[in-house]
Amino acid sequence: MKVRLLSIGKDRSGLFEPAVQEYARRLEHYTRFELLELTEASGRKLKPGEAKSAEAAAILGKRKPQDWVVALDERGTLLDSVELSRYVAKAQTGAKDLLFVIGGDEGLDDSVRGAAHQVMSLSRMTLPHRLARVVLIEQLYRAFTILKGEPYHK
Repeated sequence: MKVRLLSIGKDRSGLFEPAVQEYARRLEHYTRFELLELTEASGRKLKPGEAKSAEAAAILGKRKPQDWVVALDERGTLLDSVELSRYVAKAQTGAKDLLFVIGGDEGLDDSVRGAAHQVMSLSRMTLPHRLARVVLIEQLYRAFTILKGEPYHK
């Protein structure tokens, strides 16, 4: 199984990247893990809504046939840590790879949500995209420790 985390844009503040790299290192103990960062389309001179469409095309272009796409969206389903671990286990059992997608400043285009196997929310609150990436990668690490019966999740 391979888990990929695709996000739009980079952490310009430098606050979140060390945590992302730490959890990415930890995750590699359990699965093949890859971080993918795509360039924001909003920096180009596009009309409102065109950035989302351009980002959607780039996102969907990274999808592979064996991927279960999980789109992160505040309107998605809230899962607790154990439910996320069950979802990961189901993907493992089904020989599927997971592609988690975090959109840019304008969020995800409907086409990405429509192509997703699961639309998931990390919180009912709006989170900065860079912080959402840290939360998600920590929860993925937690999910694998739950599946292995390790004491990280108490």
